[in-house]
Amino acid sequence: MRDVFIERIFDKMGSDDGIFFLSADFGSPKLDQLRQTFKDRFINVGIAEQNLINIASGLALEGYTVYAYAIAPFLTMRAYEQIRNNLSLLSSAKKINVNLIGVGAGLSYDVSGPTHHCLEDLTIMKILPNLTVFSPSDWRLAEAFIDYSITEKSPKYLRFDGKPLPALYDRVDDSVMRQGFCELRTGEAVCLVSTGFMTQRAAGAAEKLEEKNIRVGMVDVFRLKPLEPAELSKTLKKYRTVISIEEAFINQGGLDSLVSRSLDDIRSKIALKRMGFENKYVFEVGGREYLHKLAKLDEDSIIRKVEGSL
Repeated sequence: MRDVFIERIFDKMGSDDGIFFLSADFGSPKLDQLRQTFKDRFINVGIAEQNLINIASGLALEGYTVYAYAIAPFLTMRAYEQIRNNLSLLSSAKKINVNLIGVGAGLSYDVSGPTHHCLEDLTIMKILPNLTVFSPSDWRLAEAFIDYSITEKSPKYLRFDGKPLPALYDRVDDSVMRQGFCELRTGEAVCLVSTGFMTQRAAGAAEKLEEKNIRVGMVDVFRLKPLEPAELSKTLKKYRTVISIEEAFINQGGLDSLVSRSLDDIRSKIALKRMGFENKYVFEVGGREYLHKLAKLDEDSIIRKVEGSL
């Protein structure tokens, strides 16, 4: 999703000289062409995420559209004060278009350990006023967000996975993008509500359940903010049980909080079950699949949770 997004930014920069791309000494093969072609509008600030936000804010105040690119945990947590003051707070008074591209959501950097894991970002970024939080599950959603990121003059956090992921969407039209979520599958008693990489997990579990003649609903929430709870509740109200699934800390204001509010707003008696990480860091060493099994976030664990809800 990162590479597709950078390719589209490259295309846009060719026809729009009001776009800047900033990097905190973080590269990618797709970025090389952009850096060489638009030398006057590409800035590598070095390993200095706080200054990345400062420079991006200054450019945005001059009317430019800015993309600021860094590793997700360092972008969101090392520079949190700057994001709060320069983007969230300042955008209450001025239109500033800064798009924070954080690569490495959740356990993308699995074997790098807890310093490189990013389990807090959904909570801390969602709580900031005026900040859009975008958490795509595949590259087609990432690609479709480009036009929104340019036309919507506000600060945004783009939570990208660090690994290549298969497409879940055939296409993403404007109505889906405006809604902020999509019901990828309709089901009977149980609905899986997920975001980011966990929608990939949910899709795998849903297919295996289908083989057992268990049809579950599946909702991908790719824009956690802004999101109208009433719209989400309309989709969820036909189910008896909703299971929220996120590669983040649960019961801490992330996706499960959003789903809970949607159900509370309609005074629903729908049962909500939460799947994610407990409020502790992951020190075990291993790949993503292994770490998910330990946290009971793998496909088999999702299947057992669904079967236990029937």
